Amino acid sequence: MKPVTRPPPRRAELPPTPHRPAPYDGPSRDQALALRREYLTPALLTLYREPLCLVQGKMQYVWDDTGRRYLDAFGGIVTISVGHAHDTIVERIRDQVGKLCHTTTLYVHPAAGQYAKALADHFPDGSDLKVTTFTNSGSEANEVAVLTARVATGRFDVIALRNGYHGGMHATMGLTGQGTWKYPVPQGFGVHHVAPGYCYRCPFGLTYPSCDLRCAHDVAEQIRFGSPGEIACFIGEPIQGVGGVVDPPPEYFKIVYDIVRRHGGLCIADEVQTGWGRTGDHFWGFENYGVVPDIVTLAKGMANGAPLGACTTRPDVAQHMTQRLHFNTFAGNPVSMIQGLTTLEIIDAEGLQENARRVGGHLRDRLLELQERHPLIGDVRGKGLILGVELVDDRVPKSPATAATADVLEMTKTRGLLLGKGGYDGNVLRITPPMCITRADADFLADCLDEVLTELESRNP
Repeated sequence: MKPVTRPPPRRAELPPTPHRPAPYDGPSRDQALALRREYLTPALLTLYREPLCLVQGKMQYVWDDTGRRYLDAFGGIVTISVGHAHDTIVERIRDQVGKLCHTTTLYVHPAAGQYAKALADHFPDGSDLKVTTFTNSGSEANEVAVLTARVATGRFDVIALRNGYHGGMHATMGLTGQGTWKYPVPQGFGVHHVAPGYCYRCPFGLTYPSCDLRCAHDVAEQIRFGSPGEIACFIGEPIQGVGGVVDPPPEYFKIVYDIVRRHGGLCIADEVQTGWGRTGDHFWGFENYGVVPDIVTLAKGMANGAPLGACTTRPDVAQHMTQRLHFNTFAGNPVSMIQGLTTLEIIDAEGLQENARRVGGHLRDRLLELQERHPLIGDVRGKGLILGVELVDDRVPKSPATAATADVLEMTKTRGLLLGKGGYDGNVLRITPPMCITRADADFLADCLDEVLTELESRNP
């Protein structure tokens, strides 16, 4: 067979930046690791074989303890929406901390109401999604959402998606549809997992659109045979993040929401990773599929890295929670509220949703072009600036390239690029940078991947 010749990849060069952090004089990586190993839980994960010690950040870039700069194409973990240490956020948080750092919702502070109103103004007209319960994380928000649905409907059973991720707490572990995130303890009572809209790895071996959305109709079968015939709710990420950036066919959620509502359930959209304009064409991930949920859960990018989550629903649904006492000590504290409100204002003022659409579209085109030349790339998917690249050892059986994916992360790190990974087999590159990234950043990312994939494929032609 005649050998395949490819043009050499463009040299990946990290774009220049005007931001130069002050010299770092704190503990070194080795010192930080020693403290971590002795005093923190051994269950903590690290992304890299040689752990990276990040100590400073500015907008889309971060610096390690040696002063080396990286493009943060993972955005923390989809948590940095408007940029690290954004000047406006820094200024307003400093101002708030100097006035009042904490007060519970047993008292009244204007910031929580102001932020909740701003959230309500960003939901679709006519949705009546306007009543918010604040939490400290996405896991808590999902717990509140399911609790609310169960109380409001008087039913218990929940439908969730295989391959989905909703948190690591006891209840949310039961909602999560991946065994790698579940401890062998009693969890998931009343939760039934159904097939996701994962076309690249269709669980039924079918092909879209001739499949007639078998995955979506699987919900009705599960309700009929696995539940009492009536359910409390359905919960699903518009695009599965930890599961490997899995975006379903456009009709998927319309079919699922209709089935759920016919069986008495409420529909919960887990927007922890897909909200805030990240998908580009729409502010919320669910809008890409033409549906309106009854409950929406939020976190991660909503406060640009600060620990904040929320559960938003309609007034008629929220009213049911007055049956008992419900309280969260830190939820609604003024510092988190100001950071969330400021983040939302920056997204609007700086046109970051439009930037996610434009830069994300350009980056997706570059990734699709790489797919044509690199057999390691099995699939490219996602919207805006939540993108996934699934790597496979062989495109025919679609065998997951788990080891190669880990190699890609290490090799891109040495070139100044930080990526995430996901998927059940750890073979999907997750690309979720701060929404302030530029076209030059996107080209550097693509060029860097081109270099790395070329080198890996030359080792194993």
